[in-house]
Amino acid sequence: MNIAVIGGGSWATAIVKILTENNDYVGWWMRDEENVMHIKKYHNNLKYLSSVELATERIDISNDLNHIVSNADCLIFAIPSAFLKSALSSLNVDIKDKHVFSAIKGIVPDENLIVGEYFNQNLGVPLDQIGVITGPCHAEEVALERLSYLTVASTNAEMAKKVAKNLTCEYILTKTSDDIYGTEYAAVLKNIYALAAGIFHGLGYGDNFQAVLVSNGIREMKKFIKSVHPIKRDINGSAYLGDLLVTAYSQFSRNRTFGNMIGKGYTIRSAMLEMNMVAEGYYAARLIREVRKENEVKMPIADAVYKILYENRNPKKVMAKLARKLS
Repeated sequence: MNIAVIGGGSWATAIVKILTENNDYVGWWMRDEENVMHIKKYHNNLKYLSSVELATERIDISNDLNHIVSNADCLIFAIPSAFLKSALSSLNVDIKDKHVFSAIKGIVPDENLIVGEYFNQNLGVPLDQIGVITGPCHAEEVALERLSYLTVASTNAEMAKKVAKNLTCEYILTKTSDDIYGTEYAAVLKNIYALAAGIFHGLGYGDNFQAVLVSNGIREMKKFIKSVHPIKRDINGSAYLGDLLVTAYSQFSRNRTFGNMIGKGYTIRSAMLEMNMVAEGYYAARLIREVRKENEVKMPIADAVYKILYENRNPKKVMAKLARKLS
């Protein structure tokens, strides 16, 4: 099975690194032609995880999306959700017969769809050929080869096992799941709660309070996911609670970092410019608000983050009011 990774950021780079542990061929598309040439010559990604030496003899890297997609049986998308549609605008190859896995932790803007739904409804990929790759796992720790865990979700159990096997190595352990909706929504929601954790930290709240915030966050997540896809699942599993914990607490969490800057008084724009990376929680806060209008789920943490990011409300006042609602 030929696997290709679509994306040029830190998570895409980390997945390529993992795949080269087990595969003699890994396709890799990124938009930046200059970076493509740099990687071919110097064997590292200049912009992301630059310390990682890539086994380029095993990588077919190109900025020609159609070339990379044509040669792959399985596509792993690792592009910020806000840029997915623009990246696919140059795609001329039919992917209905491909297996498509999303390592994207966001909702497609304008469509208000999780990535799997977008591929199914807009590109005609059957649901049993769609999967999700989720953490808890930060790219930076993959670069350091620290033991990490991935969950590979698909309703096609055989394909989930194949992809999981390709991602398993000395420093990556994997498990499989059939909960493509729950794992993907959890990956979206945890970014909102990590952003909230960052805002509170920036405002000076301590670890005692953060524990209360995260415990309320997982309950809020459980209610939302149950409302959109009510199946039996263990919300305390690593793909749900585990991914939330690492994103809310880790020094590598860009959503926590973004929130921390907002709490310290940065404007949205200044925080984005200084980070020079995409914090998915920013987009997720608005889009989840639209999705949940039909489900009538009370989500005070998500509401508070939305008010700060999109209604220009005072973070100190909004979060003080939220803190009184938590239990």
